[in-house]
This record gives sequence, structure tokens and C-alpha cells, in this order.
Amino acid sequence: MRKLVMMSSVPLAALLLAGCQATTLQSAWYDPSFTGGPMSRVTVVAAGLNLANRRLAEDIFTRRLLALGVHAAPGWQVVPDEARGAAEPFTEALRRSGAEGVLVIRLIGVDTRTQVNTMMVTTTVPVGGPMWGPGWGSPGIWATTTVPVTQVSQYNLAMVETSFYEVSTGRLVWSGITQTLNPSNFQRDAGEFADVIIGQLRARALLAAAPAR
Repeated sequence: MRKLVMMSSVPLAALLLAGCQATTLQSAWYDPSFTGGPMSRVTVVAAGLNLANRRLAEDIFTRRLLALGVHAAPGWQVVPDEARGAAEPFTEALRRSGAEGVLVIRLIGVDTRTQVNTMMVTTTVPVGGPMWGPGWGSPGIWATTTVPVTQVSQYNLAMVETSFYEVSTGRLVWSGITQTLNPSNFQRDAGEFADVIIGQLRARALLAAAPAR
């Protein structure tokens, strides 16, 4: 039987999102032959060196899933820290919880990129007249011309892989790579990242409302 993916320890601070529509889905894959969905019991697991940020990410996803009627739980309530370092205890903890699916969030990396743009700018320059320019005994002569101006800017890109597994089989059902421009504020913007991912899962009919009790 296949095992669920092992968790690697990476900082989730780079999931911080900044600005409107800072997070975009770059690529996605799903298993068209999967017939086990939609799932109504989901656990959210995020990897990170910072315990507070990791739990916050799990909580943000969980709250949004609960708002949709999905019976969701954050990984910190389901999978002990000591069980995250190996496949068998990780998988066993999920199965004991009764989860049908597990959403795994993993940071790929953060790149700092440099963008160089050159544009032509119109300006006025002196030609002729006294050697010290206009205002020194002569009005001088001025001409309009265009000159190239180079602008250099830097920005950060955070790449995150999010995968959705069926717990009972360890089967990968959906996976996507998102890109976040200039990560900056986790508390404020991580919800946008969650909305992008959850929207994709709903579009593939992989999430279901929990049954009424």
C-alpha cells in the first residue's frame, strides 16, 4: 500500500502574501480516474520551521473549509510533531483521525529576481550660448531630445506546492504550484492563498459538505 508523502521541514513564512491577487496558480494536475470524491473530512497539514506560522496556516485553511461545510481539522490537532518526520506514523495519525483527505502545503522556495527596464524620456538640454549656460549674460539655446533611462527593480517570488491525497490509499488526487509576488504579511494575506487552492479543489468536485447530524 502506498504511503502518504513524508513532510519536510521548511519555513512557511514565505507563504506570506502581499497585495491584491498576489497569488496565482501556475500549474495544476489532477487524477481524472479518481472516483473516491468528493471528500467531507479533510485535514490540513503545513510544513514549517516556525511552529506559530505553521499552525496559523493550518488554521486559516481549516476555517475556510469549515465555512463551506467541510468537516476540516488543522494538522496540529491531528498529527503530533514527532509523527511528521516519517511516513508510517504520519499516515497512521491521519487514519486514526478519520480523515478522508489530507491537504499538504509545502514551500518550494523563494527567489529574489531583478528586473531591468529601459525607456526613452524626453528632456530639454542647452546647446550653444555661454559656457556656463543660460542666465550668465546670454539666454543661450535649448533643444528637446530623448535619452534612454534605465530602471532597476527587485521583487520576491514564493513558490508553493500544494497536494491533496486520499488518506486510505495515499493516492495523489490533485497537485498545484502557486506563485506569490512579494510575500510580506502572513496574517493578512494567507487567506488569499487558501482561497485559490480551495477554489481549485471545489472546481474538481473534490470537496463535499459534511453530512448533517
